[in-house]
Amino acid sequence: MKKTFKLSHPKIKYPRLIEAAKNEAKKYQKRERNKALPKGADFWAFECKFGADADTAEVIRAAEINEKISFAESQEWQSFYLEIIAVPANRVFVEREDDEDDDLEDPFEDDEDY
Repeated sequence: MKKTFKLSHPKIKYPRLIEAAKNEAKKYQKRERNKALPKGADFWAFECKFGADADTAEVIRAAEINEKISFAESQEWQSFYLEIIAVPANRVFVEREDDEDDDLEDPFEDDEDY
């Protein structure tokens, strides 16, 4: 989805336009997540951009979309650009060291009554 949201309308109030933009972004992500994954992919990742227009848009995380739209509301922007592209991705597993488990003490280690 590549879209410039207009935040001025003769009949619809500004807060409703902001909420509609947030809802549209959320619906798009849900719709894309429900699509079939290509072979070898674990999940859908989202590459997102946000800015006043397409030329000045900066890369953001998908979790920051609502925060950025709220920022546009607080600055009273008349429009903003939002780009959300679904990309198949794979999980990356991080190996943990076993040393972390040794640091934990057994609270019943010294109890000989049991």
